[in-house]
Amino acid sequence: MNQEIFLCSICNINSGTCLEDCKFCSQSVRYKADIERYKQKDIALIEQEAINARDNGALGFCLVTADKGLNDKTLRFVCDVAKAVTKVAPELRLIACNGTATLEQLLTLKSAGIKAYNHNLETSENFYKEICSTHPWSERYETCQNVNKAGLTLITGGIFGLGETQADRVSMLKSLASLNPTSVPINFYHHNVALELQPNPLSVEEALALIKLTRESIPNAQRIMVAGGRELMFGARQNEIFDAGANSIVIGNYLTTAGRAMHKDLEMLKSLNLQVAKKV
Repeated sequence: MNQEIFLCSICNINSGTCLEDCKFCSQSVRYKADIERYKQKDIALIEQEAINARDNGALGFCLVTADKGLNDKTLRFVCDVAKAVTKVAPELRLIACNGTATLEQLLTLKSAGIKAYNHNLETSENFYKEICSTHPWSERYETCQNVNKAGLTLITGGIFGLGETQADRVSMLKSLASLNPTSVPINFYHHNVALELQPNPLSVEEALALIKLTRESIPNAQRIMVAGGRELMFGARQNEIFDAGANSIVIGNYLTTAGRAMHKDLEMLKSLNLQVAKKV
């Protein structure tokens, strides 16, 4: 293998404050999960996380907020963070992940230095009502359309292992392909004991097959990223995701769960003779 692997880091700049009832998400206040909760992370700390991500090879740096969507206060905060991070780590490509967003809000983010927007469809339109009742799947799809209209790079994917059928998975992938995303993050459900949604474990072989199916279903995507749940899902077989079609991973911690140390992922890539991408 001689492909380049795009590395991305996630920064949870507002944690555990969401009022929605997504059954897979420990950031919902409804489930009272034992996680760290805060309104706004200190910008100096965010800057340090950005520098650390850059120094470990990340090109993407994603600013995530835990709410249904953007309001004026959150929008201002994300813009302030984007400008601050750009000053200390201009090499990073800034991504925003702030839920439902209007075209006007997305254009405001773009003017502040945001280059891409991540909003996942999560699952199929048909199955979505089984995992969330407080907002419709159509809002998610519309936000992704708004991202394209704003001229931002679209990042959209979903979660496997929520209890969905294979038909649901195929349906989600078709919907994702219709949006022409640049990057497709694949997540594998990581259960928290506070959540009502019970684990529906996939085998490693099934998970690898889903990465391959994603690549085949969305051939125009530049990147198929394995994101949340990678360590839990694949364990000692994480190296196999690249043969299955992945060419991007999240390094470091996730939103409310710990990833493995960044240097271990860099060591894995080196052992596989895979290069870390140096440019988008």
